[in-house]
Amino acid sequence: MLNTNDLKMVADRLHCVDALMSDVVFADKVLKGGNVVNVITREIYEADIAIAGEFILMVGDCSKLIGDKTEVIDVKGKYLTPGFIDSHMHFESAMLTATEFSRLSLPTGTTCLISDPHEVGNVLGKDAIKAMAEECATLPHHVYLRVPALTPDCPGLETAGRNLDSKDIPEMFEYPTVTGIGEIQGVTGIKFVYDNKYDVVKDTIAASTYAESLGKKVDGNAAEIFGEELASHIICGGTEISCHETTTKEECVEKLRYGVYVLMREGSTQSNMPECIKAITEEGLDSRRALLATDDMLAEDIIKKGHMNDIVRRTIKEGVDPVEAIQMVTINASTWHNLHLIGVLAPGKYADINIIDGKLEDMNVADVYLKGEHIASNGELLMDLQPYTYPESVKHSVLRDKISADDLKIASDEKEVMANCIGLIVLQNLSEDYRVKLPVEDGFVKSNEEDLLPVAVIGRHGQKDIGKSFIKGFNIKDGAFAETVSHDTHNLIVIGTNYEDMAAAANRVIEMQGGVAVAKGGKVIEELPLRICGLMTDEMKGQELVDKTIELHEIVKTELGCDIPAPFMHLAFLSLATSPKWKITDKGVVDVKNYKVLPSIEPVK
Repeated sequence: MLNTNDLKMVADRLHCVDALMSDVVFADKVLKGGNVVNVITREIYEADIAIAGEFILMVGDCSKLIGDKTEVIDVKGKYLTPGFIDSHMHFESAMLTATEFSRLSLPTGTTCLISDPHEVGNVLGKDAIKAMAEECATLPHHVYLRVPALTPDCPGLETAGRNLDSKDIPEMFEYPTVTGIGEIQGVTGIKFVYDNKYDVVKDTIAASTYAESLGKKVDGNAAEIFGEELASHIICGGTEISCHETTTKEECVEKLRYGVYVLMREGSTQSNMPECIKAITEEGLDSRRALLATDDMLAEDIIKKGHMNDIVRRTIKEGVDPVEAIQMVTINASTWHNLHLIGVLAPGKYADINIIDGKLEDMNVADVYLKGEHIASNGELLMDLQPYTYPESVKHSVLRDKISADDLKIASDEKEVMANCIGLIVLQNLSEDYRVKLPVEDGFVKSNEEDLLPVAVIGRHGQKDIGKSFIKGFNIKDGAFAETVSHDTHNLIVIGTNYEDMAAAANRVIEMQGGVAVAKGGKVIEELPLRICGLMTDEMKGQELVDKTIELHEIVKTELGCDIPAPFMHLAFLSLATSPKWKITDKGVVDVKNYKVLPSIEPVK
């Protein structure tokens, strides 16, 4: 029996055939005389696009489909592309709800978002994921979720607010908009996980097998692994997976040869596409399984630069043919995600159409059509998106008493110690290992390098643990800042030049029940509350949050002297325990590749 949605599709398709075949039914709209970008055949030619309701009737000479009531839009000289798809992203990274993120993103031509909610899942588990899924179901465009197979991703190395595994997958698959399993980070360091956490391997395979049995997709996370380890990771994810953690040409080549869908990442702090794309531009590999994704995108960058249109623009600048680059955010993506009604301009597909003004390679999205409706023009959203308010149950997640400055210090009875520290890599979520001799004064370890700053991860899910170390390369001259955005388990992370300011910033974040705080001179000088799981806000519209984050970034630069881009996002990735080489969690310094917690300090030998 056909359900309600099926019956609607039958009626819609019958109406389209009536418009094409009868003499009394016509197109609702015709985009006349544009340069159609055909991502199926990789060509550009002049043609019309006729639309009936939400769907494309035909592409070609549509003169016979124009009736007295047909709206004819002259697009001569402009380029017509399918709506763009971001194949892997996190709303939490923009600190916005899906609704407010979309308010900024839709005018740039991104009409489909594939989001992984494992950030809120690590904090409040299924309750938070369900709330996000229900929000996404209210949106007019194509917004889908890939739920986590495991939280935390590194059991024993970090503490999450909720623990999820394969037993939770069936329930989460029932939530609206869920299309599969998100990045399987639990088996990123597959060799050491296999040797030390075999149950994680078994559980991941159980989850992915179940997903495949339902025709759902599984996203991989194969950072810096090759050969047997890469093959094992792929098998853990099933017969076909993606990877958005590829950073070199060599990685990209091997993964494409294995049939992995490589999501070449180009976000606010992670720029991997220029290296990955060399597998195509230098090695000549087929690009059908090469996609583009942002992973983590700041809201202010969308306003300043654009969303997927900007990523396509950057890809073209790396020497990729414009139509081939567009394929990477349209047909390649819709093929991987099994979204057969979007990603191409063809009969029976949703009329998601971007109108590009000027040179194609400039990617100036002048107008956006979504399911046949003109929804954006010259960067302005023409449709109304109703604000979405999250339940109070997801707004009280910081379970931590205030801390003192001494709580953040590393104590020692020695005169000198060998410290295990972390080296920042700008514009990557990777990090370096850094060991250095440090002095001990008044019973506490002290940095003796100007750019070696104290950093701590404070447990906020009810545990009392505090991981402590030092970070090299952050270039802060004064003060401190703290945040509950701290991948992936989102404990409270803080960095600074002195422990008093670090404590002041951290305590303000605790008081706010999540967010960002900047301190200097023992006082909080700026803050941003993020009450939804300590990660997002529904108290601001997109532009309001952008204005606030721009202000925060400027204060960190001018008052604290930190000139690295997106400092809060760079700090958040220092606790990503699945990304090599060394990171810091509430348990301490983590040696990612060897799957173990290191002591913050060791005796000098």
